[in-house]
Parts: sequence; structure tokens; C-alpha cells
Amino acid sequence: MSTLRALARAQAVASGRAQPVATVRHLHLSERPLVVVPLALAGEANAPLAAMVGAAPDEARLLVVPQPRNRDQRFAFAAELAAIVLPYLDEFRDLTEAVPVDRGRDVRHRYADAPQLLVPNPAGVTFLRLFGRSTRFRRTDGDYPVHQSVPLLGRWLTFFAERAEQPGSAALLALTDVLTLHWATGQSTVEDLHLPAVLGWLDPPAGMTGAEAAARAEDPARCPPAGPATDPDFDNHRLAPAIEAYTRAEDDPVARAAAYDELAGLLRDQLAPTWELMWRGVGLLRTLPAGARVAGRWAGDRDAFTAHAEHVDAGGGPQPRRDGAVAAALRLQRLERASTAWAVQRAYDDPLVMAEHRLSGEAFVGEVTLADPARVDDSGKRPVLRPRIQVVTTESVPMPVGARLFSPQRPGQKAAVVFVTPGADGKTEVVLELSGGMGRGLTAPPGSVPEVGERICLTSLSDGFLPGGAFPAPEETPWTHGGPPGAAAAPQDPAPAEDWS
Repeated sequence: MSTLRALARAQAVASGRAQPVATVRHLHLSERPLVVVPLALAGEANAPLAAMVGAAPDEARLLVVPQPRNRDQRFAFAAELAAIVLPYLDEFRDLTEAVPVDRGRDVRHRYADAPQLLVPNPAGVTFLRLFGRSTRFRRTDGDYPVHQSVPLLGRWLTFFAERAEQPGSAALLALTDVLTLHWATGQSTVEDLHLPAVLGWLDPPAGMTGAEAAARAEDPARCPPAGPATDPDFDNHRLAPAIEAYTRAEDDPVARAAAYDELAGLLRDQLAPTWELMWRGVGLLRTLPAGARVAGRWAGDRDAFTAHAEHVDAGGGPQPRRDGAVAAALRLQRLERASTAWAVQRAYDDPLVMAEHRLSGEAFVGEVTLADPARVDDSGKRPVLRPRIQVVTTESVPMPVGARLFSPQRPGQKAAVVFVTPGADGKTEVVLELSGGMGRGLTAPPGSVPEVGERICLTSLSDGFLPGGAFPAPEETPWTHGGPPGAAAAPQDPAPAEDWS
């Protein structure tokens, strides 16, 4: 936890309300996200109990598994969920856009928008990941067949779960993570996993502090858990008798229908409060303007959605159970690069995030006191424009001479440190030589060079391109890392009693 976030938490406790730690929204928020609030049966590995799903507050659909230990009912639930999710995905496949590639000499096409799934908390992401894993290899014929939509649903859920691992991706979001990225509550990070408590701090009822609202939200009778786990008291005293009543009524259709209705009503009461909280949280996020680089990251999600849709349409196979050595290394590198870019882009978009880097010595803010925008360096083979500026700051400047700095206001420009002169009055003078972002001529365009009196932020964080590493081709993988991959055997459909984990 950074110093500023710790301070914001302390201020939240003192003021009784969550404190903003961002000035912009750092993640894309769809106009029509698909909200999924899952419930799982306690004591079973990823056994679905119920789910409330919909793309608008008044479009909630309740899916119920009356006997979660029954394999056929589990996959009937999967087919029902697929009947909602797959048409939602198809809504985004009508319109495409052309994207220039190869410096404008060619174009490629991608979908103009992409679907977005929202779940209450990280446990909901885990539920969808495991549910996708348990369904994407199922067969639609032979022993234990499932509906043809079930394996397709599993492949798409796996796609969204993999995108959720990508820092900065907004394809699948846990609402608690998104809210606490932008606001600091006065409770622990573990308590921040409870959606009702988080919203209690963010938007407490009139006359209540955030701490009081969060404590009230911890009462499962008022605010049932936000899934997929359920309250043990609810499980033992209400859910278990309702499931048992449904099971006993197996030979009586009338009694069975009545028991189903009672169970569905019970589960609806558990899910409805979280459903309302989800849309309330979405409304709070919509009050924040999107950061400047959010659209670029969402374009990456649209690229991934387009690629996976084309893979599915072409008859490609499901995602493997385990990555090979090269694929795993590539995935790790991609995630590391995305994590670095995510941290830098958030800092460039948001002065509150950049303030954390200023405290750590990775950035400083100062005022331009001198500027020579017409300076030309003619010491090389040909003259080049190299303006110099002097920045005076009261902050620490640990960057050595020769270090390259960047400014969020002019991300395409580099500033090399020429001199660092500490002053007796606590101020430091920094002389910088600029390059890039000024065209190819010997005259700087207006606004491309900071002017005297302008306050600028300079940082060692770079938002530039990060080159990838070199990896051997899969067929050249050394034997120490598994050897050349052989033909993978077709996955066998397991018996009904298989553990879904």
C-alpha cells in the first residue's frame, strides 16, 4: 500500500466516508455491460446454485439449480446461461471498423465494440474461470452429452477469465476491485472484498457514516453475501431444507413445482440486494470521466475479442488445459509488459496517481524559468533541433545527469538531464535538453516546447513501446522444458461424479 493510499484510508476513517484516490476512471465502462451475480453451493467444487444475469437493471433473469449435486441440472444451468451470454456476445459482432497497419499501407478489421462482464468481487471471476474450465471440453454426443451451446460458453468464459488476468483489461471486471481502485475506504483490503461494505463507505445512507453503513452491511440478514459464497446460517437453516423438500417431491409434480418456486424465491431474495448494489456501483463509476488512455486499452480488448471470435468461427479448438513452455513464457512476458504499461498509463492520466511516484522519487513537478526553444545542436553530421529548458522545483530530484525523463503533457518528447543544481533555499534547478515531439525541422512548432511560467511534471516512467523477448519456436522447445509438443489427445468426457475443480 502506498503512502498516499494509507493516508486516504486514514482520512476516510476520520471523515466517515471513502476518499477519492483517482481523478479519472481508469477502466472502460460499457454502455450495456452484462452483470453476472453467481451463487455456488458450499462444500462443493464450483457447483452452481443460482445466478442473476442481465444487461440492464430491469432485465434481471434468475437461473436456479434446484439440486446442485445433480450433473444433468448443472449442465442444464450452463445451457440456460449460454442462452443469455452468447446472444449478448453476438450483439457486438454486427459492426466492424478498419484499423491502419504497416504505417497506413494496409488495414485490418476489428469489431467496433466488445462485450463486458461485471461480477461482484474477485471470487466471481474465479467462479467463471472454473465454470469455463469445466464446460469447454464437454461433448455434445456420445456418453454424457451436453447441449451444443455448453462447450462454446465454456470457451468464452475462459476467454474472459484470461482477459481478467491482463492488467488494464476491462473485458471482465470485479466491481469491488474497480471501486477500490478509485476510492479508498476506511477498512482493510480483506473487507474491501465485500461489495455491500464498500458501497457503504462510498455512498452511506443519510445520517450514517461509512463505518456505520459498512458494519450494517455485514449483517447477512440485511445484505446477503455478494456471491458466490453464501452465509452458513442461511445454508443450514433455509437453503438445505428447501433443497431437501425439492428432492423429496421427486414423484409429485405439483409438490415439486411448489418446492421449486419456494427455492427460487429464497435464492432471488439472496441475489436481489447484490444485483441492486452492482448497478449502484456502476452509477458511481459513471460519474468519473474516462482517462485519456482508457480508449487505447479498450481497443486491445476489442482486438482480443475479434481474434477469439474469428478463432471460434474458423473451428479452432478450445483453450488448452495447460500452456506449453513457450506459450507460458509468452503469456508471462505479456502480463509483465501489460502490468508496467498499466502503471505508467494510470500515472500519466491521473495527477493523484502520479503523486505516488513523486513521493517515491520517480517524478517531480516544477516551474519552467528559462527556455531556449530555438537551440540547434550542430555537433553531429547534420544540425538538429535540441531546445533546452530550466525547471525549478522544491521536490527531490534523484535522477542523475544523462537520465531520460518524460512528461505526461508531451508523452512523445524526451528530456535528457544536463545539470542538477541544488539551491540553498530548498529549490533545485534542473536543466533539460529536449528531443522528439517537435517535428523534423529546425523550428519548434508552437506549444511543443514548454514555455516560461509553465508548470510541468517530469518522470522516469515511460509510456513508450516495450519490445518483446525472443523465444524459440514451439517445435524447437528444449527437452528440459517439455520437448517438442506432441499431438494432444482429445479430452475425454468424464463420468458424472467428476469433481468440477
